[in-house]
Amino acid sequence: MNESEVLIIGSGAAGLTCALKLAQMGIRSTVVSKTQLESGATLWAQGGISAVFDEDDSLEAHVRDTLIAGADLCDDQAVKFTVERGPGVVRWLNELGVAFTRDTGAGNPEGLHLTREGGHSHRRVVHAADATGHAVETTLAGVVLTNPLISVRERLVTLDLILDTRRERVVGAYLYDRNSKRVEAVSAKCVVLATGGANQVYLYSSNPYGASGDGIAMAWRAGCRVANMEFMQFHPTILYNPGSGKGSRSFLITEALRGEGAVLRLPTTGERFMPRFDSREELAPRDIVARAIDHEMKRLGLSFVHLDITHQSAEFIKDHFPSIYAHCLSVGIDITREPIPVVPAAHFTCGGVMTDLSGRTDVRGLYAAGETACTGLHGANRLASNSILECLVFGEAVADDIALRLPSMPAPGPARPWDESRVSDSDEDVVVSHNWLELRTFMWDYVGIVRTTKRLLRAQHRIELLQQEIQEFYGNYRVSHHLIELRNLAACADLIVRSALARQESRGLHYTLDHPQTNDEVAPTILPGRTP
Repeated sequence: MNESEVLIIGSGAAGLTCALKLAQMGIRSTVVSKTQLESGATLWAQGGISAVFDEDDSLEAHVRDTLIAGADLCDDQAVKFTVERGPGVVRWLNELGVAFTRDTGAGNPEGLHLTREGGHSHRRVVHAADATGHAVETTLAGVVLTNPLISVRERLVTLDLILDTRRERVVGAYLYDRNSKRVEAVSAKCVVLATGGANQVYLYSSNPYGASGDGIAMAWRAGCRVANMEFMQFHPTILYNPGSGKGSRSFLITEALRGEGAVLRLPTTGERFMPRFDSREELAPRDIVARAIDHEMKRLGLSFVHLDITHQSAEFIKDHFPSIYAHCLSVGIDITREPIPVVPAAHFTCGGVMTDLSGRTDVRGLYAAGETACTGLHGANRLASNSILECLVFGEAVADDIALRLPSMPAPGPARPWDESRVSDSDEDVVVSHNWLELRTFMWDYVGIVRTTKRLLRAQHRIELLQQEIQEFYGNYRVSHHLIELRNLAACADLIVRSALARQESRGLHYTLDHPQTNDEVAPTILPGRTP
């Protein structure tokens, strides 16, 4: 593959939705995945998709809940745009064959079972048991693989975007083949970034391997503005596995448990603590719940807190949360009889590449959708189950805009080949792994749930030193997919810290002890793209 009309980088819900919507309009595309097609954060999402179906709910209520969770920093138009399209994209998934959980007495014409999660005033989360992401991703991937207008390439890591000589338009991308270990240049009329977030910048994350901020870093290097990177969401309840030395902090315990009445307790006394922090208790937005857990763990020197749903019957728990029940049982925890040990972990990147409501970035022909993008939907904190919703809505919006503009887009011409004439193979790859661990460790320690200016400046200094080492390595040796991801993570870490230092207040997911107040003036944090 040396040329593609539309190059889609990323194979989660946003990328696959875009490819399928383009195909419906007769447009060919190529989807690139850094592992297998069925991969990325979508596959692991448990909770569901928020959309208004219940007769007692309303679009206005969904908009209001999103704005409240976003701590006054959401873009009103983006929120309304997304919420209004929610029922339509869910119906589209239903037509494709996603096996949503049903409830004939649910009070909606579709017969969908609706659950409630933190920050929502109504039951409006459509789900497929407790493995919604798996159901969505596998269904979309299955349809993509049978569509003759969509080409799929796996195990390719995008190294960088290719711009025209004026750096005004994207004309392709450099792709690193993990099998051949070589870089190929691919030309394209337009490129869609759907690469997910940057949550692997933290030592503990709910996301699978690969959430290395590739699209955000590449777009920033290409000159795109990046916004609101200080707002990194920590999911409150990730399984802590006492059978492991350091604890297993990668299996997410869906917020839907709290929607069905699960409560947080101190493991020392069994006391519920959320009523002390917020009137909404366990159903407060994620930033509040995560901060409360972090506070109690630090106050009492705890390794975890308990999430308790044992008041529900064993039949109810096994029926509603089969995946969580099975996984916990595999590590010796019977959630029908005992509480679940949980900790917060990095979960979602609320900021990203700035786009309009069509997914267009500052560079012509370059689009971004899903967690990679910052549309203004999430503001300072994402409302639960608005993530897959965003992927679907903006995957479709990007496809619509491409279909409108593609006929007038210039042919890109052959892409400039990747030059490896002055580099050699490295015999010190251990440097990459050490730097990877160091970056993620100090980001966890200094730029986590609670921040201070001193910690942020310390992290910034360490990032500068790391980036010098990474650039030296990058300039002298052949690239590897680990080096590509480390380079991108370091860029995203820098953007996170610079954004956090720029925000002289505490708002949503950004909480600093040096500026605990919330200012009256509300504005996004916007960082300009890198200039050559």
